[in-house]
Amino acid sequence: MATLLRMPEVAAGATTVILSEWPLAVDSEFDVDEPLAVLETDKATVEIEAESAGVLVHTFVEPGTSVDVGAPIAVLADRGEVVKDIATLLAELGVFDADGYSAKIETSTAVDEPDGTSSPTVPGEKVADERAPRIFASPLARRLAESAGLRLGDIVGSGPNGRVVRSDVDAAIAAKAASAEAVAVKDAGVKDAGVKDRGPVFTDTPHTRLRRAIAARLTSSKQTQPHFYISGSARVDALLEARRQLNEVSASKVSVNDLLIKAMAKAHTLVPEMNSIWVEDAVRTFAKVDISIAIDSDRGLLTPVLRGVDTMSISEIASATKELVARADAGKIRQDELEGGSTTISNLGMFGVEEFSAIINPPQSSILAIGAATEQPVVVEGRLEVGTVLRVILSVDHRPIDGAIAAKWMKHFTTVLENPIQIFG
Repeated sequence: MATLLRMPEVAAGATTVILSEWPLAVDSEFDVDEPLAVLETDKATVEIEAESAGVLVHTFVEPGTSVDVGAPIAVLADRGEVVKDIATLLAELGVFDADGYSAKIETSTAVDEPDGTSSPTVPGEKVADERAPRIFASPLARRLAESAGLRLGDIVGSGPNGRVVRSDVDAAIAAKAASAEAVAVKDAGVKDAGVKDRGPVFTDTPHTRLRRAIAARLTSSKQTQPHFYISGSARVDALLEARRQLNEVSASKVSVNDLLIKAMAKAHTLVPEMNSIWVEDAVRTFAKVDISIAIDSDRGLLTPVLRGVDTMSISEIASATKELVARADAGKIRQDELEGGSTTISNLGMFGVEEFSAIINPPQSSILAIGAATEQPVVVEGRLEVGTVLRVILSVDHRPIDGAIAAKWMKHFTTVLENPIQIFG
């Protein structure tokens, strides 16, 4: 039996979600748990998986379209089910009426018309008049055309049934720009041969959804979370030697960052007050140590959470971290993997940065900024030696955590780094 696939609420409080990709072509069969659609939120890429085997009969929206939560995005049917007349089926499902016009259903998206009135539409389609010829266009194409001052009726659609898609609008915008440039050249005449064209003096790169989300979240953090900072340093020669020995026997190569993550978890178990966050009516303290890892992915800054670090081995941390980095670059981090934890590790040491202060990732209560480990003169029992020293700065939310608690945590953390045997205890 044919059914509608509706846009789910993949993130708490989300009202719209971008449909990023259709992995399957229309009329393709799929198995249970097979991805039907790829969605994009402010932070992550999420796949809608099939609850049962079937066939993808029809899709309503183009990739890149922002869709209201609850709106229909596709029609699914059972395997072997014959769909001879898609228009009749859509009418039976309540998407269109018997004449082929948009039905007024609750999940339709209301789009303002130029005269100030509105008419309910199915995602990806819009009618200027209920009985006028339909102009089929994706919502993204409509927005681009409107921004460029183009009329959809003047654009020839290359999609199914003459549907106007993004590439059609891009071509129309390019043609309009070329025409305007030709007119400008004609009006200006031949340029002075002695004057060189210096080109544009700046370039604007449009904000991505992820960049906007990062900006909003961190601005809110600095405005609402009273930050204070604790700095510390540790001689890490013993830690580096422990890493060398581990990599001689470990199946998964261990990084310095993996050891630092484990040391953070150890310090959290020794100072459990640090493993807490501020909520509206209480200070919430967690039983397990979950730590976010700041990853500079190909899509931008992401902070997926490594859960239960206090019970993980170093090799498990190394494997899990590598997997998170790979999936972050591929855009495969799930929304739930970006939620939770009380602290984050942000390591810029590989870029040669000696020390820096980081902004807390709300609703967490702290973030540890790691600098580069550098050789420096150190005094040992009155003697001057050359040692490898690591500098760190802990940013702390002063609402759930007092300065004395943060200082106690830093002392335990640096002690663990200088005595790495404690990491494994």
